[in-house]
Amino acid sequence: MNFYFFRDFFFSCVWEVFYPLDRKVTARIQYRVGPPWYQSFADLLKLFGKETLIPKNSSVTMFMLAPFLGMSALLVSGFILYKINLFNMPGFLGDLIVMVYLFTIPSLSLILGGFASSNPLSSLGSSREIKLLLGYELPFMLAILVPVIQTGSIRFSEIIQFQIEHGAVLYSISGSLAFIAVLLSVQAKMGLVPFDVAEAETEILSGPLTEYSGPLLGIFKLNKMLMFSILPLFVLSCFWGGFGNVNPLINILKFLTIVVIFTLIRNTNPRLRVDQALRFFWFKLSVISSIAVILALGGM
Repeated sequence: MNFYFFRDFFFSCVWEVFYPLDRKVTARIQYRVGPPWYQSFADLLKLFGKETLIPKNSSVTMFMLAPFLGMSALLVSGFILYKINLFNMPGFLGDLIVMVYLFTIPSLSLILGGFASSNPLSSLGSSREIKLLLGYELPFMLAILVPVIQTGSIRFSEIIQFQIEHGAVLYSISGSLAFIAVLLSVQAKMGLVPFDVAEAETEILSGPLTEYSGPLLGIFKLNKMLMFSILPLFVLSCFWGGFGNVNPLINILKFLTIVVIFTLIRNTNPRLRVDQALRFFWFKLSVISSIAVILALGGM
């Protein structure tokens, strides 16, 4: 039992409350008290205790496997990031590339689940998710090239160590531009406003999730909670040195800053239409990401 054990245990506990914290911050912005910190977990337990209804004309196998597909990818990606950041264990060559691929699977699971349910609104939501995926993946991948260029590595542990020794990628011009592009792309990956067109409740009920209920719906909700914990840590590792600082308070504040940014964006912007989102990602954010890559190649 030493300092590092307690530090890692503390991080693992704090990590799980960031999604409920988002609900509290949202409530304060809207001049509400908000739910208690455990409300998200209570909602999950309630869903897991309900009956799962299978649509009559659905593809039963795919309908039931879809949420588990997304959860498995998130658990693997979370294990890799947790191991590297909290236990200072080396990753493997190309783990950054693996993470980029893993982060596309939750969106694919949402798409497959929506189409498998045979509900017109679910299919519409899945088609919107496909368009959104095609939109944000380009600027996201371009922006991820910036830390790779600056550090000369595609291994997470080496990227973090480089930032500890030479300063965070975020503090460079190219890093700042790429950081903005990644933040907005991750906002879309998590399906948060203004990029929640696939699950627009006021338009198409819950989109791909319309026919889901009980534990299967609970797993999709759990996937969103996991994404809200894992994706900010991914951004932190690529651009802000990860949890390389031995001071737990500084690391938590950095993580908390990114979470609050996501929450503020979600609560201060209206939902975009699909065509508006695609134009934003392809013609604005992709240009910013491309400029960041060029500046990174120029050493800026």
